[in-house]
Amino acid sequence: MIDFAKMSELAALFGALSDPSRLRIIAALIAGELHVGAIAEQVSLSESATSHHLRHLRQMRIVQARKAGRQVFYSLLDTHVEQLYQVGLEHVIHG
Repeated sequence: MIDFAKMSELAALFGALSDPSRLRIIAALIAGELHVGAIAEQVSLSESATSHHLRHLRQMRIVQARKAGRQVFYSLLDTHVEQLYQVGLEHVIHG
């Protein structure tokens, strides 16, 4: 049996993925690294709202950031994130 602390982390992960805007951000990042402005444009959010969501996703270790000059580029932390997204999407499509 998995301990309570790990179950709490898992619940927090699913909580972070429970927001449609964050899921759209993840979908955009599946294609590869993007800067905040490009993400905001793709998901039809303001840069401020996009940055807020990215900050939360970063705290949850779902995305990672790389700074290049004045731009901050984001990408998915690892393939597990994409797999969670894809499996969840398949579940709702086939449900």
